[in-house]
Amino acid sequence: MTRIGKLAAVLVALLASTAFAQTPAGSPATAAGTVQNGSNVSIEYTLKDEGGQVLDTNKGKNPLTFTQGQQQIIPGLERELVGMHAGDEKKVVVKPEDGYGPVVPNAQTEVPKDSVPKEGLKVGTPLMARSGSGETRPVVVKEIKENTVVLDLNHPLAGKTLFFEVKVLGVEAPK
Repeated sequence: MTRIGKLAAVLVALLASTAFAQTPAGSPATAAGTVQNGSNVSIEYTLKDEGGQVLDTNKGKNPLTFTQGQQQIIPGLERELVGMHAGDEKKVVVKPEDGYGPVVPNAQTEVPKDSVPKEGLKVGTPLMARSGSGETRPVVVKEIKENTVVLDLNHPLAGKTLFFEVKVLGVEAPK
């Protein structure tokens, strides 16, 4: 190996070890790659509403890990991550149709009052409902009647424009 070849090999090894050393704590070490369908992706995010209020964040917590293209996150965010690399940061605005959809006025159900916890018997209370098959979904108490409670089945973020600040922490190539 020539002297220049040895120097190049040392630089490549040094760059590789430096990139590995800069992997954020708590996130998996991943090979450098581009976010594409089938990639396993780890992100850090902060979600805000139109007024700038933080609705959710995982900063300082475990990264959100998902497989790109598998519809494991909302479509508008998933689409905006394509082509990003570990370390890239981006602000993403997601319209309702690319997030949790529009508010559907008739998306409601009526349940027996005794099936709702007493602390949930107040209009506007968010609850987690469980279907017969065990799946959970967020609902909101819309109306309280004499023997029943009307639940709004729209996702609490339906109809809202969402503002994300995202940092890609890691990308593993599709297998």
